[in-house]
Amino acid sequence: MDWIEWGYIGLFIASFLAATILPVASEALFVAMLFSFNPWLCLCIASVGNTLGGYLNYGIGYLGKPEWLAKIRVSQDQILRWEDRVKRYGVWLALGTWLPFVGDVIAVALGFFKTAWKPTFFFIFIGKFARYLLILLFYLYVQ
Repeated sequence: MDWIEWGYIGLFIASFLAATILPVASEALFVAMLFSFNPWLCLCIASVGNTLGGYLNYGIGYLGKPEWLAKIRVSQDQILRWEDRVKRYGVWLALGTWLPFVGDVIAVALGFFKTAWKPTFFFIFIGKFARYLLILLFYLYVQ
């Protein structure tokens, strides 16, 4: 699929999907679109799409049940370690949801352990926005 042909809608969809477990490289599309589209609008659209994908992960975790984890062979020890991290760092962990691979797990864990949704959503947005902003600033710097 040629995401650039889809324009801003393609960027939104790719950014949303990249925040899920699907292997979509939204950063590459974001950079490619900076050459032909409004960079600041690209920043907003990619940030919102990726943030909403992070919220979806949080929601999946929120709906999760401990019995489900047992079915996929997650040990009680692993659950307790994640619970300890979430209790220790709280919603601040949401800043790391932009990270590849572990970001999705962080968002699901925050939902699973029922962190306060408003600050969690705020920090998910800040983390995702900051990543795209840094990419945009680097692009503008090398131009």
